[in-house]
Amino acid sequence: MRDQKDLKNRENGTENGKSRCTCPHNTSKEIIMNGMNNQCANGKSEMKIYDGEDDHAVIKRPGPLRNVSWPENVEEADLEVPGTPRTPRTSTTPGHEKCTFHHDLELDHRPPTREALLPEMSRSYRLLLSSLGEDPDRPGLLKTPERAAKAMLFFTKGYDQTIEDVINDAVFDEDHDEMVVVKDIEMFSMCEHHLVPFYGKVSIGYLPCKKILGLSKLARIVEIFSRRLQVQERLTKQIAIAVTKAVQPAGVAVVVEGVHMCMVMRGVQKINSKTMTSTMLGVFRDDPKTREEFLNLVHSK
Repeated sequence: MRDQKDLKNRENGTENGKSRCTCPHNTSKEIIMNGMNNQCANGKSEMKIYDGEDDHAVIKRPGPLRNVSWPENVEEADLEVPGTPRTPRTSTTPGHEKCTFHHDLELDHRPPTREALLPEMSRSYRLLLSSLGEDPDRPGLLKTPERAAKAMLFFTKGYDQTIEDVINDAVFDEDHDEMVVVKDIEMFSMCEHHLVPFYGKVSIGYLPCKKILGLSKLARIVEIFSRRLQVQERLTKQIAIAVTKAVQPAGVAVVVEGVHMCMVMRGVQKINSKTMTSTMLGVFRDDPKTREEFLNLVHSK
């Protein structure tokens, strides 16, 4: 009886009463976000990605995305949207040995709110002050550990936000097929290598396909991903992916100009250096004239 039941479960795409994915998504190329039900690449099965509190992007085959060309050197890990660190469950399904999707809904053991971390973070900052040879009980430093903990939570508040939350219902049907550009969006972020700030400006352009996004939502997307521990290269890519997911345009272009305090205050100490990064998707990558038009608009005064 047990052997017959196991055979039936495998035929139905389940194992031990739990759903499992039967598609070879390790070779796929279409962006999807967690918490959504999506058809597998073979068009027959459907799987549910683990619904965590942070956005998690993976690559699958191009479906609704129109004319989007992905850089050949883009890896799945590059497109992941980091949230509060956790250890993903590794699938044991044959052929999925390297898959780290959360196939089964599981409890998230993080505190209900990030403010619950304040006591532990404050103790850590107090220990840091002591390690530096300072007296954490002197008047000037007495409340510094708590202040520093609160500041760090603010600097990384992007972990508490999702794209769906900030976009809400601000996607509109509109027969507009010309370029939309919002430039010089100010951003502040934290270098994940040294935990010091980097800041600068972000310019975003996209070519709509019957849908447009509320202009302020572009700035809010920047805020979500910049208010995390970051590197500028990944930040640039994540912004482009988020806009692509939101309105499925013919293309997205993002340019970020940043000043990194880890290069200004320490190390080489080059106070006038700026870092430029860009991500071009769809027609912005394939069509030089479209890309040139965007860059001219970005650099115009």
